[in-house]
Amino acid sequence: MRKPLCLALLAAWSLSAPANDAVQRGEATLTLRPCQISGPARLQTIAAECGQLTVPEDYSQPDGRRIELYVARIRAISQRAAPDPVVVIAGGPGMASTDFYASVAPAFARLRRERDVLIMDQRGTGRSNRLDCQFDDDDLIDPDSVDIAAITRTCRDDLSQRAALTQYTTSVAVRDLETLRLALGYAQLNLYGVSYGTRVAQHYARRYADATRTLILDGVVPPTLVLGPEMALDAEAALQRILARCQNDPECHDALGNPLVDYRALWAALGEQRVKVTLADPRTGVQRELEFGQPHLSAVLRLASYDPSQSALLPMALKQAQRDRDFRALAAQYLMISRSLDSTVAYGMHNSVACSEDAPLIDLATLPRDALAATHMGLKQVEQLVAMCREWPRGIVDSDLHAPLSSTVPALLMSGGDDPVTPPKYATEAQRAFADNAHLILPGFGHGQLMAPCVDTIMAQFVAAGTAAKLNTSCTAKLKPMPFFLSPAGPAP
Repeated sequence: MRKPLCLALLAAWSLSAPANDAVQRGEATLTLRPCQISGPARLQTIAAECGQLTVPEDYSQPDGRRIELYVARIRAISQRAAPDPVVVIAGGPGMASTDFYASVAPAFARLRRERDVLIMDQRGTGRSNRLDCQFDDDDLIDPDSVDIAAITRTCRDDLSQRAALTQYTTSVAVRDLETLRLALGYAQLNLYGVSYGTRVAQHYARRYADATRTLILDGVVPPTLVLGPEMALDAEAALQRILARCQNDPECHDALGNPLVDYRALWAALGEQRVKVTLADPRTGVQRELEFGQPHLSAVLRLASYDPSQSALLPMALKQAQRDRDFRALAAQYLMISRSLDSTVAYGMHNSVACSEDAPLIDLATLPRDALAATHMGLKQVEQLVAMCREWPRGIVDSDLHAPLSSTVPALLMSGGDDPVTPPKYATEAQRAFADNAHLILPGFGHGQLMAPCVDTIMAQFVAAGTAAKLNTSCTAKLKPMPFFLSPAGPAP
């Protein structure tokens, strides 16, 4: 519902009914026609084949309401393509996989030489009966500015008129993916999942092991992890590492001093009084005013930590705000980051996942309150998640969704050393499930390693071999995150 909850995140009933008989017999069909896919910014278009896969909204009622799931396939370049496609699963929860793929397509170019790339917007996202909410953007960031229960009820009631909100969870989504596989006649799939998409990919491998050839898990959420309680701690730890990297770099320290000191001083000052900032909107160029406080700074600190190109700006922006009283860089980062998420995340679908799979397992009484209060995200995020989910219907969740996984499927796991939401420790936990595995960690990188140099080569090598044994990752040895900006002109030459 609220952006902080979405940024912070991203079991009641058992789903045990089999797929409908027609799909089990392979009779479900899908007609794909030439099309183009593009992301929300429309900066790139990709030639593909697209169609709508019609499925029951509720698999236990095959004669009830049906929904259409948007599917796109980008054909392999080779005339002798391998029979098992690469399936791309976006994160969020709430992001459309077609939008995600359009923004990262070059990273799959090597894989696409020999294999089709198959994409389906998960139910509730993109063009698959998107579940979104209407709200005032100005109310999204400040945890004390709105009645979270009231706006959740409004969104719930609006969406309930056209969707059964209990049916938009991971447990149902993997059945959709299996329906798609059968409809297109593929024997096996190679799954790439990022962030929340790794939960989907692992659960598909649990349910349909024989149909899963390989897994690439990027920014890993292990099945046992409940998203929410540790988010603030992980985000704070990543921020501290990023700022310490500047402090320990002679050029960064000489130019900017100690960014940890600036961060702590600025945080304390904004707790006393917010600052009015006048700046040119980074997208439109129109002058606007923004009242900048701790919630805005927290959003910038956390989301800039996702991407090394954004975290490279943080020490300079903190110095400008704290010592020069110039908040324009931080305010511009906030506007760019928040608007990007507004356009990509379907908040209703996000709520259906978070309020079914995570919030019911959170016990506020057992949280490390003192440790959380010492972070820039604090307690508000998880407290409001729980409050929001009291108003949202709890959906279909397989009884073993959070159970430890044991799998013979080969897995490549990838982590950024400074990831603020899925740090390497989570991939290490998930790694135990796979007898055939490799864990690639890129020091200093953030959330999602897909676009890092040479990762495309490693993924193509892994999928071609169908095993993580003898995987050559030496090309990553010299990879470093983007250097820090020492002035508005950029990093040192």
